[in-house]
This record gives sequence, structure tokens and C-alpha cells, in this order.
Amino acid sequence: MTHKIKVYLDTSVISALFDQRNPERQALTREFFDSLEKIEVYISEITLLEIDHIPNIELKKNINQIVKEFNVLELGKDTEELAQKYVEMGAVPKKFSEDAFHIAVAVMYEMDYLLSWNFKHIVKRKTKDIVRMVNTINGFRHIEIMTPAEFT
Repeated sequence: MTHKIKVYLDTSVISALFDQRNPERQALTREFFDSLEKIEVYISEITLLEIDHIPNIELKKNINQIVKEFNVLELGKDTEELAQKYVEMGAVPKKFSEDAFHIAVAVMYEMDYLLSWNFKHIVKRKTKDIVRMVNTINGFRHIEIMTPAEFT
């Protein structure tokens, strides 16, 4: 039996399916979603909280329809502590600590990949380098952080 690749999606990937402001990103995201049978897809409680805060009712309904098929990872004390380390080391600004939680939960549950369209705080060279360093120091395995376009 072959091992399916475990992929964590942050909220930006799911919402990109419905974001018509960037047709190229939307098309690349749809292409990624067309290949889901080859992977195990995960989101987290933080993803569900972010979705819950979407003001557009129709968009929220559409996104919830998509994510109901995904495995949901719980946030725990270990995840919170790791997210805090990422913030303390400068991987993610404190004001955007929910992005550190996305990374931490993906690492704690040993995902193979974290996919995001968040270039400001997640898919960024500095963030990747600091995450790699923090993970190495703390004995966690490496996680590949990239966009859906890089994954497919």
C-alpha cells in the first residue's frame, strides 16, 4: 500500500477557489484541487475560525462546502508553544500569529507540505528559513512550504 502525501492547506488556498480578482491564481488553485485524489488534505481549527469570520455569507457557505471533506487537525498546547517560538524568532509578526499557528499545526501533525498563497507571512524565504531552524533546534521534522502552483 502506498503512502499518500499529507498536505495542509491554509485558508488562502481554499478562498482562492472563489477569488476572481486574480484569475491566474484561481486557475492554478483549481488545477491543484483537481489532483486531490492523490493526497490526504488537512486543515485545522484555526482554518475553521478564519472561515467563520468571513463576512460574505455566500462565500462562507461555498468555502464550508469545500472544507467539509477535509481532515481537521486540533490545536493543542504543543501547537501553541511552537507557534509562539516562530513568532519569537521572527518567522511571523506577532500581529499575524494565526499564520504561525498554521505552520505549527502542520509541523506538529507531520504534514509533508503546507500550501499557502500568503506571500507576506508564510510562503517567504525568511519564514521558511526560521521555521527550518526552529524545527531543527526543537527536534521536529522539516516541512515544505509552498504555493499550490509549486506543488502541482
